[in-house]
Amino acid sequence: MDSYELAKVPQEQYFLFGTDEFGRDLLSRCLWGTRISLIIAFVAAALDLTIGITYGLFSGMKGGRADTVMQRILEILSGIPSLVLVVLMLLIFEPGITSIILAMTISSWIPMAQVVRAETLKIKQMEYVQAATALGASPVRIALSHVLPNISGIVIVRAMFSIPSAIFFETFLSFLGVGMRIPNASIGTLLNGGYKVFKLYPYQMFIPALILCVIMLSFNLFADGLRDVFDPKMKE
Repeated sequence: MDSYELAKVPQEQYFLFGTDEFGRDLLSRCLWGTRISLIIAFVAAALDLTIGITYGLFSGMKGGRADTVMQRILEILSGIPSLVLVVLMLLIFEPGITSIILAMTISSWIPMAQVVRAETLKIKQMEYVQAATALGASPVRIALSHVLPNISGIVIVRAMFSIPSAIFFETFLSFLGVGMRIPNASIGTLLNGGYKVFKLYPYQMFIPALILCVIMLSFNLFADGLRDVFDPKMKE
């Protein structure tokens, strides 16, 4: 039985990455799946930045009892396994891009908040910040004009490292079947589909796995380059 003849595929039409078990072009599905994974990763990283910077700046600038209470909250949230929390959230909400982003954002902003708070406490002791405080500058003005610009390098590098982590996490969830669901295409669902027919058509799993490796390696190398730019001492 010729599947291409039954599907009425023209003789001159070829598929660079082959087709899946349903005759769909694997190259098109890889491009679409990479797009979905990148959208989820960038939106999740943007939410991590927004929530983590806001929480960390407020905690570091406020100090005292408020800082203590906010840090205890972070410790409680950090003690909950993120994978268990995300899977439970995905079981409650309907599968899709929005539910995956919300589930990943629940706990992924905590490291960003801790880094921002630590840097805020360090910069708050600098002479120029104390001078601005003595001149009557408000805490909001100090945070936005003095603290945030000086920690922007660390924040950007941290955000770039969080993008490949978010891509891998989304791929892992979709591969387990609790993220994006088949027939929707993402790197995780493509790996899931290729895993089922690995013995017969191993390319259906190798190609999405190679794409995942290239994306994660590219973002990690880019983040390393940014870290060297913002902190030249890291080169030594």
